[in-house]
Amino acid sequence: MTDIFKTSLTGLAALAACTALTLGTPASADKASNTLNVAFAAEPEPLDTYKIAGRQGLILARHIYDGLLYKNLDTGEIVPALAESWEFTGPLTMEFTLRQGVKFHNGADFTADDVVTTLNTVITPEYGTRYSISVDWIESVEKLADYKVRINMSKPFAGAVEMLADALPIYPHDFFGENGSSGMAATPIGTGPYKLVSQEPGIRYQLERFEDHYAGSPKAGATIDAITVRTIPEMNTQYAELMSGDLDWIWRIPPDQAARLEGRVQIISAPIMRIGYVGFAPEALAGDSPIADKKVRQALIHATNRGAIVEAFAGGASKVLNTPCNPAQFGCEQDVAAYDFDPEKAKALLAEAGYADGFEMEMVFAAMPRPTAEAVAADLANVGVKLELNEQQYSSGIGKWRARELPAFFSNWGSYGIGDTAFILSNFFGGGADDLVQDAQLAEWLTEADTASDRAVRAENYAMAVKKIAEEAYWMPMYNFNVNYGLSNDLNFTPHPDEFARWWMASWK
Repeated sequence: MTDIFKTSLTGLAALAACTALTLGTPASADKASNTLNVAFAAEPEPLDTYKIAGRQGLILARHIYDGLLYKNLDTGEIVPALAESWEFTGPLTMEFTLRQGVKFHNGADFTADDVVTTLNTVITPEYGTRYSISVDWIESVEKLADYKVRINMSKPFAGAVEMLADALPIYPHDFFGENGSSGMAATPIGTGPYKLVSQEPGIRYQLERFEDHYAGSPKAGATIDAITVRTIPEMNTQYAELMSGDLDWIWRIPPDQAARLEGRVQIISAPIMRIGYVGFAPEALAGDSPIADKKVRQALIHATNRGAIVEAFAGGASKVLNTPCNPAQFGCEQDVAAYDFDPEKAKALLAEAGYADGFEMEMVFAAMPRPTAEAVAADLANVGVKLELNEQQYSSGIGKWRARELPAFFSNWGSYGIGDTAFILSNFFGGGADDLVQDAQLAEWLTEADTASDRAVRAENYAMAVKKIAEEAYWMPMYNFNVNYGLSNDLNFTPHPDEFARWWMASWK
């Protein structure tokens, strides 16, 4: 599964609108009301986190609900949330001591019953949790005492701690037991820093700061009293309201429009977890392809002017990558072999491999702009390699890849927005259907990293894997994606690479 990141340019109408807007002066945010006004272009899904796929609904949910743990993306540290402490008590068991004195938004006390009911419910096939990867590692959850629980794992899973860090929220057991998923979506009740006080599903949401949010919470310290979130599909309207002061926060602004808004409002370009890559397949076509030769793979990377491609098509906070993972992810070692743009070196490597006159090769691309693929093709043509570009939908492209029909596949991967290389490396190099390298040593390292509970062991094995992937040029990493945010000039807001807006950290200047 991949959650393809989609961005669309807005055309001449947007250009005209933005040009008109620059003639006026933006109003100041209404700090007197201490309300943050936000807009999304897409409708948030119903607010049961376990059924949500899109970032819009998940952002709202993370303000309403809490998990047992929390990840501080600024430090990479996993810290306590509803759990006061935790430990692995065996290869497949984790025990959690829970915080006392925590209140749900409806006044109910948080106890072990809430954890047991929530997790034992959402792991069942009948519940239909959207992403099975998030819960299929849980066998069962036991209550050991009023404030202590044990999670029994069905299999070793390195992402367990990451999942428990805010991706698996805890619901009030009485309400959830009686009302189920539809009840939680209609009346979201959590322990988070904000409570939902009204909603027109898919249209408008009103949140207020929860005065009884528990002491010691990693989300503590919210200073904004209220958050109003609206769905405004037309980006021109969002730009106009941001300029007038009716909105304080918008996102996913196309680069051309961000450039036109710059100076009138705050524009921040921030990197996200999603990365672009060209996967090479030594095992494709029964190994009868130039790609099977390491020197050819190295030559193709040297021949591609990735820096120019990033500048032309990504810009902002995007950077050329040398690793098959995102630098923001745990385990993504950065001290690896790098391949500078060097067409002459590329030609020399091709000649050494017996392809002095070049060769022809098909490259499918999916969920990447055609001009980006054409730029890669143009660079490779300069060293004698002719790419046959074949644009496909992602499902069709990955189907051809898994059928071992492709020597090269240009696409992107978002790692579910999770800052851990467990959610990318093993998918492509762990021996599964998407692994067209089939390097036994890599699979061994990744299995060790994916199943170890010791983060030092995980880091060591991921580092060895990342280094070998780079040395063997199994991938041509392209760049990390970025998102443009538009903010009121009066707003302090820090974006994070998982694309979860943390409005509880926002404040007025």
